[in-house]
Amino acid sequence: MRSRLLPFDYAVRNLARRPLRTTLTALSSALVAALLVATVAFVRGLGGSHASAGEPDVVILLSRVSESDVLRSTVGAAVPELVAAAVPGIQQVGGVPAVSPEIHVGTRLRIGPEPPPGEPDPVHEAFVRGVTERAFLVHSNVTVIEGRPPGPGEVLVGRLVPNKLGLAAEHFAVGSLLRFENGEFRVSGRFAAPGTTTESELWADVQDLKSLTRREDTSAVFVRMEPGAGRVGLELFTRRRLDLELNAISSELYYEELAAWFAPIQGLAWVLAALMAGAAGFGGANTQNAAVQDRVRELATLRAVGYPGRALVLSLLQEGVVLAAAGGLAGLVLARVVLSGATVSISMAAFELDVGPHAVAIAFIGVLAIAALGTLPAALRAQRLVIALALKET
Repeated sequence: MRSRLLPFDYAVRNLARRPLRTTLTALSSALVAALLVATVAFVRGLGGSHASAGEPDVVILLSRVSESDVLRSTVGAAVPELVAAAVPGIQQVGGVPAVSPEIHVGTRLRIGPEPPPGEPDPVHEAFVRGVTERAFLVHSNVTVIEGRPPGPGEVLVGRLVPNKLGLAAEHFAVGSLLRFENGEFRVSGRFAAPGTTTESELWADVQDLKSLTRREDTSAVFVRMEPGAGRVGLELFTRRRLDLELNAISSELYYEELAAWFAPIQGLAWVLAALMAGAAGFGGANTQNAAVQDRVRELATLRAVGYPGRALVLSLLQEGVVLAAAGGLAGLVLARVVLSGATVSISMAAFELDVGPHAVAIAFIGVLAIAALGTLPAALRAQRLVIALALKET
């Protein structure tokens, strides 16, 4: 004989019996869902933005003493041409080798012309990359979306720079004036590099930066190899030319190591999310336990008329999960509206929160799991009711 189960609409109707408790519990689920979406989006955005900047066929030449830190690296001015002439397998575009000498430097950015003495002149921390026209042969993920590449006295602005600095986009419109490294630059255009921290950079002419920073060398040389060529040719070059003191590292490995540096921050985000989810779970468990206590005679009556204990367990789980699903969906919609396109700044870089299907799925499943676990103790208590004693409850 099949066990009798309570109809699904019984669980749904019970939610309307205590409007305040139901509303508060749904709000709790909404907040947990939004928190989980934000956490997943932050973790994936932080890790993915660095990992996505690496390309399989791009190799970076850095000085040995830099310990893979591009900001500390110094590479001789003659290295790009030596590499282009001596290393086989470098990709050619229209007869031009894809070899990009670059300067990477943190700078203090000021907006607009210099104000009169005594007037405020706010300073913003920014990251500048000095490049030549060959940079676009190497960094295939970079696309100029407005204007043109930078020439002398000009700068190309990444799409996320305004958000990173907390400034209005009109300050970086084509033709606007920016000041850094004691020089003045006109904005020549804007560029995008979706999913990477490169979008939070300023690109200027490498010769301008050399002049302003009083250096003859560059920070690194980026080289795009032919597909499948790997970095063997560049490694052999660095071993033959010991006088140059260079190391060759694939861009994928370089950015993976950079992403690993942020792993503790990602772990802390998960810990905070787990603590808040745990608090929500315990709160839900207390709420459901109180609900069972209020309905103990009702539940005992159901047992007395023939419904088994597992039927009560299933019904209570349905109540908790349905309520969590409704609140969770509201939280997901809220998170989608608030977080989509939001930018997070870390150090001299910035990235967009990745509010995609992966984040939404994890958040929704997490909310349902928390609701089920929070309801389970109360449901098991209902299953163990002693009918005779429960019917005497007042």
